[in-house]
Amino acid sequence: MFKRLASDGLVTVEEGRELQLTRAGRAAADGIFRRHALCEWLLTEIVGLGWAESDVEAERLQAAISPRVEAQLDELLGHPQTCPHGNPIDQESAARRPPGVPLSHVDAGERATIYRITEAAEEDAALLSYLEARGLRPGAPVTILARSESLDSLTLDGPLGRATLGLRPAALVHVLQGDADPTLFHRVPGR
Repeated sequence: MFKRLASDGLVTVEEGRELQLTRAGRAAADGIFRRHALCEWLLTEIVGLGWAESDVEAERLQAAISPRVEAQLDELLGHPQTCPHGNPIDQESAARRPPGVPLSHVDAGERATIYRITEAAEEDAALLSYLEARGLRPGAPVTILARSESLDSLTLDGPLGRATLGLRPAALVHVLQGDADPTLFHRVPGR
């Protein structure tokens, strides 16, 4: 597979070194992620699937999306710059967005705005379902009520009331401290 990627000009391979994406390889990777993110937006906001199941279904759909359908989805969904979890849809979008800090680094009494759910958290269906059920999605304001190092947890007040997160899962949720600019958070038109 690595030889084929290299012969297609998508990666460079040097003996004893990691693979490096070429410019063409980065463009291909961005395209795959973009189609996946558009499918996730479609499935969560239009079809009504939950975060966890939309990720699985988007995997199935993304390869079947033609450039024409991709352009129409992009238009229908209002040209999102992130996936529904707040992760930048491509390198250009990533360069324009502030980094945020892990929720696990926020102290008790502080306010923050959920900014993005990292890719590592996206692979944990139970965590995604927990966050979604409590309204802890990008753009949601939260206040840290308590932080317990001994119990390895945070208790916070979010849009749907109190929620408790272990510090490890909280490290996978990035926030902007205080109130954040609402234009940083994509909303599908008409939703």
